[in-house]
Amino acid sequence: MPTSRTDDHVDTDDHTAVDPVADVHADDVHADTVRPADTVSPVSGAATATELLLSYAAGHPARRREAGLPALPGARPRLGVAVVACMDVRIQVEALLGLVEGDAHILRNAGGVITPDVVRSLAVSQHVLGTTEIILLHHTGCGLERITDDGFRDQLECKTGVRPEWAVYSFPDVEEDVRKSVRVLRSSPFLQSTTSVRGFVYQVETGALVEVLP
Repeated sequence: MPTSRTDDHVDTDDHTAVDPVADVHADDVHADTVRPADTVSPVSGAATATELLLSYAAGHPARRREAGLPALPGARPRLGVAVVACMDVRIQVEALLGLVEGDAHILRNAGGVITPDVVRSLAVSQHVLGTTEIILLHHTGCGLERITDDGFRDQLECKTGVRPEWAVYSFPDVEEDVRKSVRVLRSSPFLQSTTSVRGFVYQVETGALVEVLP
């Protein structure tokens, strides 16, 4: 029977155990900066969310200079890994995995599902930019578990008058969809046969990351 296990931090002889969440925030050059979300809500009519974000982005070069951050030497991810995750706002991928700028490719969509375009991006990630590992991140309480492809297409057709031809990629069971996604990637002719592919479910209730085993 398929099983799951919690993915614990593993120390090596050359490294001291660190809290990846604390570590990534320790290096956060924005820690003392007022973020767009800390300002007046866009629903008040003061500004749109896009305007607030663009205003914040205007100060990004200065924040980088003040933090002494050098330009990255290249576009290749330092860790050689690509992460495919759901777009759910409760998953902060960088904080969860202890990633900083330049570490990994992060691909996000509704459900973190494997679509033809995700395969396209992963193929470029591997064959052009040298990644060799893939991490899949689903999560508990995903919205795609609560809808069906036909039901959502019916809803859109009712609202817009046009029925979408694209698939929604809904699923009834999050762990089984992770297993399916792993199988799809491991069998893809466009990805390297030696690729490491591992799938996980993020528990939004506890913050734990649980590996889904075949």
